[in-house]
Amino acid sequence: MHINACATEKLILFGDSLMAGYGLPKEHHLSIILENNLKEAGLNIKVINGSVSGSTSSGGLNRVDWSLSEPGIDLIILGLGANDMLRGIKPDETKKNLEQIINIAKNKNIKIILAGMVAPNTLGKKYKKDFDDIYPKLSKKYNLPLIPFLLEGVAMNPSLNQRDGIHPNKEGIVKISETIKKSIINILN
Repeated sequence: MHINACATEKLILFGDSLMAGYGLPKEHHLSIILENNLKEAGLNIKVINGSVSGSTSSGGLNRVDWSLSEPGIDLIILGLGANDMLRGIKPDETKKNLEQIINIAKNKNIKIILAGMVAPNTLGKKYKKDFDDIYPKLSKKYNLPLIPFLLEGVAMNPSLNQRDGIHPNKEGIVKISETIKKSIINILN
């Protein structure tokens, strides 16, 4: 991604309700907050909300070709897997789906930042280990920048989440936006 003062770069948020803006008015959606954050940092990047609430990695795989068909997408923030975990889908399955999405993006010459998730201990030690390992392994295998945990500093913090304790509120979205912005700036330097 080469930032050109004249051209507008495009990035797509490709995740689930955590990125889609579930339960929030449009002006507090991650795509809007992140785009404004990037502008404030002097980056002319259009942020497309390609996230769908409830999406699993297989749902993402089914729609990735269509989502990435818009001309000029330079970067995908891939943040799927939380719903797989909530449904107890085998981590191997999630990993395979994410890997296919990564390969589709790579074949379209779209850069990828992988946004990881972390499983709770309630799913058992083996499941947690297998699930938590998906993101660092894919990051290493494909040499991708990794956000180890998209909800770092937000998860389990009641003041940054909606009443359900799962979905970020507007303050939580601002924090997630900062995390993503740092990753974007890192790959630009």
